[in-house]
Amino acid sequence: MSEAASEQIDRLSLRARPAGAPIMKQNWGKLLFMHWRIAEEALRPLIPQGLTIDTYDGSAWLAIAPFTMWDVRLSFTPPVPGFSDFHELNVRTYVHHKGVPGVWFFSLDANSLPAVIGARTLYHLPYFHAQIELEQQATQINYRLRRDDADKPAELQATWMIGARLPESQPGSLEFFLTERYCLYAARSATLYRARIHHAPWPLQRASLTTLHSTMIESHGLPTPAGEPLLHYAEALAVDIWPIEKV
Repeated sequence: MSEAASEQIDRLSLRARPAGAPIMKQNWGKLLFMHWRIAEEALRPLIPQGLTIDTYDGSAWLAIAPFTMWDVRLSFTPPVPGFSDFHELNVRTYVHHKGVPGVWFFSLDANSLPAVIGARTLYHLPYFHAQIELEQQATQINYRLRRDDADKPAELQATWMIGARLPESQPGSLEFFLTERYCLYAARSATLYRARIHHAPWPLQRASLTTLHSTMIESHGLPTPAGEPLLHYAEALAVDIWPIEKV
């Protein structure tokens, strides 16, 4: 679908806070978006037929996003020491269902087994347990992940430098298309689900990669992306998450 056709997709109303109370509160930070263009036909076999691949400038987009999380909790409980802070990484693309844009995750890795079990059970998301380390020295972040899953082993080693603050993304821009996403899609058997999230606009910054070695994308049978990724960094963001619902 072309960007002109996608103008019928409502990319703005989802920024409003959903009705009702969120079920979870989380903080995300030290996050690096790494985006590549990818052929839509390469993604299609991995995405349920009920979802349309969302495109910008005639291209589908594929992302790796390593980050850390803290104060993860149910809305009505305090954070639990040892269970509320952990690192995560997701491999994702962008889809819509009848004009409602969102994120489709090929995989999500976390170094918290309770988080993995909970997200798989409650949100039907493809979480994996992995060994993850994040270290920061001044404006440099080193991130290492190793997933020893028998069916989908994968690893990532990345070092990036944090750059200057960017202006807030504006509707219609590529940055808005890639980052301002306020729902996720999931599937279990033949049933599609959707969950809403809410947060302030992403406080994006520039970033530059020093090193990157990754098999995260290739672990899904997808081709290695060509060229250098488009990079955006975010230091911290508070997020509310609503219960999952059938589409």
